[in-house]
Amino acid sequence: MSNFKAGRCGPVVPGHCGILRSAPLRCPKLSDPQPSRHQRPSEDKRSLFDRLIEFISPGPDSRAELIATLADAEQRELIEPESRQMLEGVLRMADMSAGDVMVAAPRMDLLDIDAPYDELLGVVIETAHSRFPVYDGRRDNIIGILMAKDLLKLQRAPELNLRTLLRPAVFVPESKRLNELLRDFRSNRNHLAIVIDEFGQTAGLITIEDVLEEIVGEIEDEFDDRDQESGVYTLADGSHRVAGDTSIASVNEAFGLHLPEGDFDTIGGLVAHELGRVPRRGETVELGGLRFAVMLARGGAVRWFRVARVPARSRPSDAA
Repeated sequence: MSNFKAGRCGPVVPGHCGILRSAPLRCPKLSDPQPSRHQRPSEDKRSLFDRLIEFISPGPDSRAELIATLADAEQRELIEPESRQMLEGVLRMADMSAGDVMVAAPRMDLLDIDAPYDELLGVVIETAHSRFPVYDGRRDNIIGILMAKDLLKLQRAPELNLRTLLRPAVFVPESKRLNELLRDFRSNRNHLAIVIDEFGQTAGLITIEDVLEEIVGEIEDEFDDRDQESGVYTLADGSHRVAGDTSIASVNEAFGLHLPEGDFDTIGGLVAHELGRVPRRGETVELGGLRFAVMLARGGAVRWFRVARVPARSRPSDAA
């Protein structure tokens, strides 16, 4: 005969002296909610058809498959091409760091804290940036960030000390992930950060625009007012600003030149051919008596040139 008996509220277990006592299990009350017989911890609300489609054609299991799925959705006109590019940019950005998209230190436009006002103003006008890292003594000794608009305060109040106009510089390592950096830019309301290498030296700089362009592509900025169809703009000092995608025919017409138009469509393509590669910001190339200085280059192409005529005495043909 078994020593266990089924009690009303649970099994009966043997106690001392042969007395049977019931296990202290709680009996459900009539007021307790009755569990549903068909209830499951996580109920699948998909229809039978959806589950069948998932079984036949499962979703992407890797990033490459996800990107291929986005491309297929674009081909079936489920999403716009711009949406696919943005989604792919978000996926790529997660694997990129500040060192991948920064402007390298040798190509940074910096201001010297000890430079006279006219020199500082000249750099601001020539480069046309809105923010500038400021150094003291050595170029890698960044002491702050100067807003271009703050420089105008010195014109009205020359007694001001430039150091009082500087804003704190933000430093980030080269390994900083772009998605984390974008979050910091948004939360701290910073638009520029100085990138440092593993030894604490200045490696370059990165802006919030550089990060966003990895997602949405090129962002039109203050250089991009394309009011003139020719893409050639006259500046206050007599030089010109020329878009990299301006046709060679337009450049010839604007400057009275006869640059070859057969092999290349744009002035940017012709300059890159003459140099043998895509020029970087700050580099210059002379063509047809004009000096093309790169003002802005992104995405493997020159966006803007600063163009001025080469003085006659410095031309090789005249020197000979």
